[in-house]
Amino acid sequence: MPSDSNKRIAKNTLMLYIRMLLTMGVGLYTSRVILATLGVEDYGIYNVVGGVIAMFSFINSSMSGATSRFLTFELGRNDYEKLKKTFSAALTVHFIIAGIILVFGETIGLWFLENKLVIDTERMNAARWIYQMSILSAMVGITQVPYNATIISHEKMNVYAYVEILNSFLKLGIVYLLVIGNFDKLILYAILTLCVTIIITTIYKIYCAKNFSESHYRFMWNKAIIYPMLNFSSWSLFGSFAVMSATQGVNILLNLFYGVIVNAAMGIATQVSNTINQFVSNFQTAFRPQIIKLYATGDNQNLEQLVFRTSKMSFFILFILVFPIIINMDFILKIWLKTVPEYSASFCIFILISSLLEALSGPLWMTVQAVGKIKKYQLFISVAIGLNIIFSYFFLKLGFSPNIVVQINVLVAILGLIIRLWFVQSYTNIQIVQFIKNVLFRIIPIVTISIIIPTFLRRFYVGWERLFLTSLSFFLLGFLSVYYFGFTKYEQKIVFKMIGNKVGKLKKSYNKSHFYNNFFD
Repeated sequence: MPSDSNKRIAKNTLMLYIRMLLTMGVGLYTSRVILATLGVEDYGIYNVVGGVIAMFSFINSSMSGATSRFLTFELGRNDYEKLKKTFSAALTVHFIIAGIILVFGETIGLWFLENKLVIDTERMNAARWIYQMSILSAMVGITQVPYNATIISHEKMNVYAYVEILNSFLKLGIVYLLVIGNFDKLILYAILTLCVTIIITTIYKIYCAKNFSESHYRFMWNKAIIYPMLNFSSWSLFGSFAVMSATQGVNILLNLFYGVIVNAAMGIATQVSNTINQFVSNFQTAFRPQIIKLYATGDNQNLEQLVFRTSKMSFFILFILVFPIIINMDFILKIWLKTVPEYSASFCIFILISSLLEALSGPLWMTVQAVGKIKKYQLFISVAIGLNIIFSYFFLKLGFSPNIVVQINVLVAILGLIIRLWFVQSYTNIQIVQFIKNVLFRIIPIVTISIIIPTFLRRFYVGWERLFLTSLSFFLLGFLSVYYFGFTKYEQKIVFKMIGNKVGKLKKSYNKSHFYNNFFD
């Protein structure tokens, strides 16, 4: 890849990591305070009621991928006139989607809330408030999508860093007001969350309007632009619907079979998963525009290298982070939360394992989206992901533990990886055999070597001592095995060069400081 592209990716990744570190810390802290302030039951109510609206938001997520793909594709081809038309057409469609969600939310969704969800009568009024605030939040967020897609297309990841820093402080403000507020705290939390959504969306829109000429909206219904986008997004709809079923649908099943206490456990697991996944999503977001642009320009060799490297490194980043958490999950949850809902630890462990598999898949589905031929892909992947809710219902009906839903999710993630590999091979020059050789065969020895000693130590220590010893041994083995087994010789040279440059700069800085000290003495 060209050096300027590598530098841009590195800079974008760094900015996204800065954002991630802050939002992760704030997210973990606020989750603890919110759970303690609301209580397990109210936290579960918020999680499941908000999930009803998320069921309709899958329409929006399918359009989000389409918008990002088409904007980035035109930007890669330097067709700025069509880029302007594409943005306006996309925003028009998103206004329509917001209207659709409002209609369905106030009819089918409201009926489901009133008649199907298991919520105490005393808290139904608060649940209705949450529901209405969630509808408004979803509608506001929908109109934000084309602006976010524009920022990603231009690879201005630093904007996300700055705005999310503000978002983190606003969330801290929510926690403060929630603690001191003399009002129903569940309702107050829903209102404040809506306010933050409106503020963040407004900032993104103002930034895009001032910096990107194509983001000045004018009503447009250009069939030549909208129809391909709708065709693309209509097939993405199947995948988004399946993902929604595997998350919010399963959450509702848990509510129907076990009540809001188990929903609280799933809410904690989802929070942990979302927070940890920021590491990988930030990494992959920085690479996504380059994957699309390389395909648009026909650079197949660099495309293959980028896909393999992104998939491999995504797994390494997440694995190094999550294994010490998995092996010490009970202890970490007790430190983090004052009250740990039942099943929280097991839910977290299996969801993190699924996240590792999804980290491998990320660059693959990005490549399929870059190609644009997603009809068959979405049919296959939707059926695979949809199996989650089907089998979950079947086993819950038979009386299985709630853990079965997250265990099924791991199997579905493996099936999804296989399907994505097959389609990438069908649409591009990237071969499954090469993926296995360059990615999977480098991952397997790393996982095997790095977990042996920590797993052994876990049997003999508890508490902080276990956390420290297992983490230390894992990091040492993990980093060494990643370097020797995960990196190619070329990548090892890059790492050596980066370390050498850093050491050289530090040495130069020291010598300069030493000179000044002697001079002024």
